[in-house]
Amino acid sequence: MLSAGIVGLPNVGKSTLFNAVTQSRKAMAANYRFCTIEPNQGIVTVPDDRLEVLSNISHSQKLIPAIFEFVDIAGLVKGASAGEGLGNQFLGHIREVDAIVQVVRCFENSDIEHVMDTVDPIRDIEVINTELILADIDSIQKRRAKQQKAAKSGDKKALAEIALMDRLEPHLNTGQFAFSMEASPEEAAIMKSFFLLTAKPTLFACNVAEDELGNPDSNPWVAKVRDYVAHHHGTRSVIVSAEIESELVTLPPDERAEYLAGLGVEQGGSATLAKEAYYLLGLRTYLTTGEKETRAWTIRAGDKAPQAAGVIHSDFEKSFISAETVAYDDLVACGSFARARELGRLRTEGKEYVVQDGDVMEFKTFL
Repeated sequence: MLSAGIVGLPNVGKSTLFNAVTQSRKAMAANYRFCTIEPNQGIVTVPDDRLEVLSNISHSQKLIPAIFEFVDIAGLVKGASAGEGLGNQFLGHIREVDAIVQVVRCFENSDIEHVMDTVDPIRDIEVINTELILADIDSIQKRRAKQQKAAKSGDKKALAEIALMDRLEPHLNTGQFAFSMEASPEEAAIMKSFFLLTAKPTLFACNVAEDELGNPDSNPWVAKVRDYVAHHHGTRSVIVSAEIESELVTLPPDERAEYLAGLGVEQGGSATLAKEAYYLLGLRTYLTTGEKETRAWTIRAGDKAPQAAGVIHSDFEKSFISAETVAYDDLVACGSFARARELGRLRTEGKEYVVQDGDVMEFKTFL
């Protein structure tokens, strides 16, 4: 199962947010540094309104959403790449996840200590980024030293690795992440074997005060973070309020909706965060529906129909014949599979079909 790791400075709301997103109380949330030492792991349910709509069409007995894993990683501090604050241990935890959610504090609260005394999310992002980059530079230098001997003997793999590292290290030294460097498919495959921290896709979560969730544009730090991550990382940021999310966990679903409506928002930030992290991991969803269940199945972007069938059972991929497929929007507009078939919306797709997010599918196999 793919995982996203929550990182950031101490006391920015990581553990509180982790508890909210995973609907658990696994992570200790306290007003002091390094209250988290060992990473906490939890399963995240991906919110998907399409499931209930399909279940109404099929009269399903139950709904099964898509899931992935979230990991709460202890706060990093300046000097982490040199071992400050148990940094080497914590950086190792980040290396094990598939994507990064960096939480940045965008609120003032004198009761909650800030590790750097003042609130400045751009500075905080740059502190974390610098430690990740320095850790990667150190990793590259050590790997190059190990490969030098093999390269001198003409080993093609070692030569290719060193050539890539010779381009990558200067790139990192300019303060840029590994994933922003142009690389051929062959180079990308080699880079993957380096397990670099800055090669991981990254999403930024702006943690705002409770009264700012409904109007984040009123918070000047949010605008700065949005602009910074768009121009420096080519990625997105989401707005969350860890304080609100911790309260929502304790409420039943109907009261949650009422509470959020009172704040002027339709859904909590943790739901948005879960969706964005899911897509950040390169994951997509296709759907199956019937009287027994309506279910979201997780695939990787670009997967073809046989691979999608294999998610249900490995034998389905081997014995794949075809896939009866209809786009979710088309099925809902038609109101039934029978009507979708009449109107030509229900298609028969073969082995080369690339599954699209929201496809509703039924597979035919030799089994």
